[in-house]
Formats: sequence, C-alpha cells, structure tokens
Amino acid sequence: MAPNPRRLPSCFPLLSASLFLLLLLPRHSAASPHNYHDALRKSLLFFEGQRSGRLPPDQRLRWRKDSALHDGASAGVDLTGGYYDAGDNVKFGFPMAFTTTLLAWSVIDFGRIMGSELGNAIKAVKWGTDYLLKATAHDGIVYVQVGDPLSDHNCWERPEDMDTLRTAYKIDANHPGSDVAGETAAALAAASIVFRSRDPAYSRLLLSRAIKVFEFADRHRGAYSSSLEHAVCPFYCDVNGYQDELLWGAAWLHKASRRRVYREYIVRNEVVLRAGDSINEFGWDNKHAGINVLLSKEVLMGRSNDLRSFQMNADGFICSLLPGISNPQVQYSPGGLIFKAGGSNMQHVTSFSFLLLAYSNYLSHANHAVTCPQTTASPALLKRLAKRQVDYILGDNPLGMSYMVGYGRRYPERIHHRGSSLPSVHAHPARIACKEGSRYYLSPNPNPNVLVGAVVGGPNSSDAFPDSRPFFQESEPTTYINAPLVGLLAYFAAHS
Repeated sequence: MAPNPRRLPSCFPLLSASLFLLLLLPRHSAASPHNYHDALRKSLLFFEGQRSGRLPPDQRLRWRKDSALHDGASAGVDLTGGYYDAGDNVKFGFPMAFTTTLLAWSVIDFGRIMGSELGNAIKAVKWGTDYLLKATAHDGIVYVQVGDPLSDHNCWERPEDMDTLRTAYKIDANHPGSDVAGETAAALAAASIVFRSRDPAYSRLLLSRAIKVFEFADRHRGAYSSSLEHAVCPFYCDVNGYQDELLWGAAWLHKASRRRVYREYIVRNEVVLRAGDSINEFGWDNKHAGINVLLSKEVLMGRSNDLRSFQMNADGFICSLLPGISNPQVQYSPGGLIFKAGGSNMQHVTSFSFLLLAYSNYLSHANHAVTCPQTTASPALLKRLAKRQVDYILGDNPLGMSYMVGYGRRYPERIHHRGSSLPSVHAHPARIACKEGSRYYLSPNPNPNVLVGAVVGGPNSSDAFPDSRPFFQESEPTTYINAPLVGLLAYFAAHS
C-alpha cells in the first residue's frame, strides 16, 4: 500500500550539540568512494520501473511490460500513462504531480551538470507531464486518481495483470481540490522551464495549461480529500490544507512566466494562505519549506524585496535542520540520518537534503550565509549536511547497507513492490490472479525482479532495517523519495 506519512514511529534520542561536527563526517566509511554518477543513472532508471501505460521502445527495465491500457475509458477520457507512485498499482495524482515538480526542479537547477543522464532526466519529467496534460485536458476538471485503492490493496498482483477497479476520480467546481490542482499547476509550470529551449511549443502548452489549472484551483477553493475522502484517505489525505499549494503554484508560475501578477498574488495572500506556517515541512502534502527556499532566490538576487519574509522563513528552516539544535520536528538517528515522525522517512531525508543543496547554491551566488542561534551556517556547511544524508542512503550507515536497490554490495532485496516481488510476464506468462500473489508477498525469498534505483522508506529511528515486504513503511519505494535525489546525485557526481 502507499505509505501513510501520519503514522507515528517509536521514540528516538535527541542528539546533543557536541555531536554536531561528527554528523558532518562519514561515521561508517564505505569500502570505496561513492560513484554518484552510477547512483544518478540508477535513480532515473527507477522511474522507468514505475511507468504505467504503453511502454516506449527505449524502455530499459525490460521485465516491465504494458499495463493499464484502458485507464480513463470508464469516464470517456484517455488517462493512460503516468506513474505508479509506490509499490501498488494506483495512480495517485497528488504525489505524481509533486514528483514531477521535483524532477523538473532538479533539471532546472542541476541539469547542466547531469552529463549523459540529462536526457533520461528530461524523459522522466515528460512521462509525468504527458499524463498531467491528459488529466487536465477539459476546462474545469482535473482527474486526480485512477484506481480504487481498497480493491487494489486487497490484491497482490502485477500491474500487467491487474483486474481491480480502475475508477477515474476527478475534481471540479462542485468538488474542489485546490491542493492537487495547485500542485499540478506547479508541475506543469516547472516543466515548462525545462522544455523552454528544448521544445518551445511543448513548453508553451505546459505553461498555458498551468495557468488555467491554477485559476481553477484558486477560484474553487477546497481540499480534495473533503471531496474524495473515500478514495484518497488514508492514503494521500490532505492533512496540511490546500493553502500552501496555491502559494506553491503561484511561485512556480511566477518563475516560469515572470508575470508580475503572480508575485503580487503571493504578497497579497501571504498571510491569508498562512505562508509562515509549518516552515519545517516539505513533501507531497506540505510545500512550505519549498516555497520559502524557491522564493528566497528572488530576494538573494536582489529582485524582490517584498518577498523578504520568505527568505526569513527559509533561514528558519535551515537553522532547524542543524544537528544539535533541539528541534521537536527535525531530529537525527544515532547514525546521523534525518528523522521525522511519520512513515516512509526517506521522503523527508531526500526532500530536505535537496532544499539544503538548492539553498546553499542560492546563498553562494549572493555571498550570503544563514545566521542561526549560536552559529552561522555557511553554504559549504549546508552542502556537507546534504552530502552526509546522501552518503547515508548509499551505504555510509551503521548497517553498511545501501538503501538504493541495485547500488552497492548490499541493498534491500525484499522490497514492498508488487511488480518487483512477482515473477515477470517473461518468466511467468500466465496470469497471476489477485490472491495468488499472496504467496510471493509472504515469501522470505528475495524479489525476482530488481527494481534498480528504487530508494525505500529506510531504517527506523535507531538505524535498524527489516528487509521484509510486510514492513511497508521501511521497505516500500516511492517516486517522491527518488525525485529530489536526482538533483542531489547530479551535483555530487559533478563535484566529487
């Protein structure tokens, strides 16, 4: 099942300030320096394993085949394509849009140093935006999910075999969803920047659609989980509210279009949409830290003094991440991993680390540092913090385990993922029915198909990891764990 980020883990110890510097150094040395470029290649390969629809001729993960070729047919629309978000076979639009936004941001900030993997990164973005364009093809309607999660989670079957309900869920004027619509607008706007010089016509289509979807999100305000609670909860319920997605969408539209109207919208709505709330959060449900870091670039470059409060919030977010600071929301495991209350912890690790790196670059260009209580955080310090988290993921941790499947000598082999854990169509052409897959789910054997590049939810608060499918919070990979990691790996591959 898809991870529920609101489930609470066991308690874990706070790290004292005396361990601050130790966290910046590899505490568990790897046998050899990490090959960040190889990890980047594999992190992008993972997205091919998550593809839904008709696979292209250049598909590299060959054990996957075409799936869900009739999505949308029950509603009279074409909703084929897109990504399965995690180890199940539902297409959840909210995390898919966030994944696309972060992939696009990775290309915008780090694409120039991706080398031979830039093309694959752009393909990963486009696989997401092609689907989002289908989902927003009709004015005043956004299709936000395909697949009934209850029937899907009642089965353990390959996406190529699935016979569960493929219900298409939508939001409209009478059933609003400003959160998922705002995130979709952000994804389309961010991607329009990626394609601006590469495919101008496609870029213009993405931007014009982003404008329409944002206007719809702003005009018909409300949380999509109020309109579609039975379908999206408890899987991807909007717990945080829709206000942050409106600011997030406007921020990306401002960056993509350079239209004053969007900056004025942000300034005018800063208090109304609670811009200063929960500045220590960033993920598919909460965009506040991302908004603050993204808009801070405008301030640091001297372009928008009226956005200075966002830079102050970004500085506050950075200070809250410094090891040794007694912050109740962001803490560290004994082995040095960022840890937050909730499931699938690696989503916080990669998204926070991405913001650390992005902000460090913005600060460097402005010759600026972050002033925190009792210390000053330089851009170089932020980069070291981000690198420490990446290295932990790749194997510098108490277990000596890489949490990226297929990278390193030891990695998770029993991940919570249907397609990976069941025999491939090539190996087992006959259909495997809903309940027939249970024996593979419960098997102690490694998954027969290696989902190369997948980063799982990760160890618990004491750095322990059960390599077991039923422990889905630790063993399930998601697209929104990998998306921020793409930019991080690109940077460290170029600067290692």
